[in-house]
Amino acid sequence: MSHRSVLSKYAQLLVHYCVELQKGDRLYVSTTTLAEPLVREIYREALQVGAMVEVDLSFREQGRIFLTQANDEQLAYTPVLYKKAMEEFDAFIHIRAPFNLREEQNVDQAKANKRREALKPVSKAYFERTATRALKRNLCQYPTLANAQEAGMSLEEYEHFVFNACKLFEHNPTEAWIKVRNNQQRIVDRLNACSEVRYAGPNIDVRFSCKGRTWINSDGRTNMPSGEVYTSPVEDSVNGKVYFNYPVVYSGHMVEGITLWIKDGYVEKWQAEQGQELLDEVFKLPGARRFGEAAIGTNYEIDRFTKNILFDEKIGGTVHMAIGQSYLQAGGKNESPIHWDMITDMKNGGEIFADGELIYKNGAFLI
Repeated sequence: MSHRSVLSKYAQLLVHYCVELQKGDRLYVSTTTLAEPLVREIYREALQVGAMVEVDLSFREQGRIFLTQANDEQLAYTPVLYKKAMEEFDAFIHIRAPFNLREEQNVDQAKANKRREALKPVSKAYFERTATRALKRNLCQYPTLANAQEAGMSLEEYEHFVFNACKLFEHNPTEAWIKVRNNQQRIVDRLNACSEVRYAGPNIDVRFSCKGRTWINSDGRTNMPSGEVYTSPVEDSVNGKVYFNYPVVYSGHMVEGITLWIKDGYVEKWQAEQGQELLDEVFKLPGARRFGEAAIGTNYEIDRFTKNILFDEKIGGTVHMAIGQSYLQAGGKNESPIHWDMITDMKNGGEIFADGELIYKNGAFLI
């Protein structure tokens, strides 16, 4: 299959399945100039549907230049089109296509935090509107050299990895994702019938209430690729200790070996084997010491760690928890300028209990 052909299939999947674009819809596409080949195909497909399309292409080191040069007034400024899109548009496709994953590694974190606070009202509108699909959104990936290097692959290998994870080599990718949806439905049905969940294993012993909350079947419509089930736990119900054995990246910095101690939903103590100072700064952010998500990765075709959370959190045989912003569609109430996923492996002795019943062992569901 030619590169153009696979990008055409990608665009068709994103436009028709992921954001279910309709005639007259306003679509906002945000990415970097590296993803221009995919943007062209999305633009072509969306116009054929009859949608109105706006495109925002970032250039190399745009974020770093901004955070280096911006004064307080500029840090507080909200981009007009971005604000309008989040508050009024019908669909939003954000394509990750980084030039350099470390571009913002050495910026002033105080300025970065000010910027996040300034954008908080727009982020709130985004979370509220995506919760009801008033804003149909999808977060996806265009393979770039930066991501390939981070994953320890050549660019060609990484392209195949990304496209395969999105099921673009299937005869009908949409049908393949509908099959994922159907397979995951029995899992969310069982979880939605229980009140308390416990993750247990060598690295983790955490319990939380999901009473009154909804477990979501993540089937590729909001993330591409997908393959997870998730909820927002009752905010004051999380108790226990967890060691996350997968590294995580924040603002270009790697943080490894995170351990959290949680009491009544509040992270009382934290420790990192690498990146302690950054972790200390993150937990100063409003709402960061409570959990916005608890999830289980179900995509066993994503068979390796690539240091890309869009893929890593979906790895079959893992669970992840996110500090910060909750999902309104799951019933979550925690508000924060951050939503940071942390992952741990469950394949060697991991267990999940639903109201005391064992439903998952060694990385696989028993139901």
